[in-house]
Amino acid sequence: MPRYSATMSIAVECVQFLVKVLFYWLQGIVLAFVPTRWIAKDIHGKTVLITGAAGGVGSLLADNLAKMGCRVVLWDVNQKLNDKVMEQIRSKYDVPVYAYCVDLTDREEIYKSVDRVCREVGQVDILINNAGVVFGKRVVEADDRQMVQTMEVNCFAQYWTCKAVLPGMMQRNSGHIVTVASSAGLMGVSGMADYCASKFASIGFVESLRLELGTLGKHGVSTTLVCPYLINTGMFQGCKARFPALMDALEPQYVADKITSAILRDQELVCLPRLIYVMVLAKAILPVKCQYLIYEFFGANRMMDSFQGSHRKAS
Repeated sequence: MPRYSATMSIAVECVQFLVKVLFYWLQGIVLAFVPTRWIAKDIHGKTVLITGAAGGVGSLLADNLAKMGCRVVLWDVNQKLNDKVMEQIRSKYDVPVYAYCVDLTDREEIYKSVDRVCREVGQVDILINNAGVVFGKRVVEADDRQMVQTMEVNCFAQYWTCKAVLPGMMQRNSGHIVTVASSAGLMGVSGMADYCASKFASIGFVESLRLELGTLGKHGVSTTLVCPYLINTGMFQGCKARFPALMDALEPQYVADKITSAILRDQELVCLPRLIYVMVLAKAILPVKCQYLIYEFFGANRMMDSFQGSHRKAS
């Protein structure tokens, strides 16, 4: 009888598991077609910290969120451009905006800057890790210092910012962590080994963090992982795919709007464009040699040959 009871218990648990999987799968499909305005959460008055905020997607995100009534905290290593973005937003919206010059390669400076923000502005409700750098060199040609900087800005800085703001979020069981990674964190690209490695690490970090929060019952702290293709900000200037009509560079405002929508919807994963989802699936089921043939056919193995990027923060 005890053995029969244990078997029945496992059977019931399996049925419950399958029902929940089916429910959430169907829920995801339905929500994909529901307009954001119908299910958007209220972020008015929330404090948003954005790294890499002095240009590109970072500045556009700051504008979007200020328009919604958020207190906006801008972090960037370029104080002049950061102050310019701050003044532009202040001239348009009646919301508090703060600009801080922060070197994301300095862990202690990150911790001190978060403490300063908490004292001067308040607890961070939404953290958007947007900053990044790319140097576009093959492994044997890459400068060691640049490779280290790539990991520090694109990867380690996200660890330190999250570690600094998470205790407060977990205590309140409320908050949102947004990580702007890259499609290059899902699939390797020739000429960007260090960049891809940093983005792969960011994706692994966010996925693990999401599981940790769920295991601890902190379901009020949301995470959003954003994996965009090339964005037309100058960061990847000169990069060319063989069929640009099929995979053209994304416009910064489009990306900023999609990230804003994901925050309002508590969307866990955003791949831009949607074709990236198909490519990830193909990578999972095709042999490695087939994957290389696809990269070669679409010119992905040569797209960095004409790279002329700005080598500065992403966005």
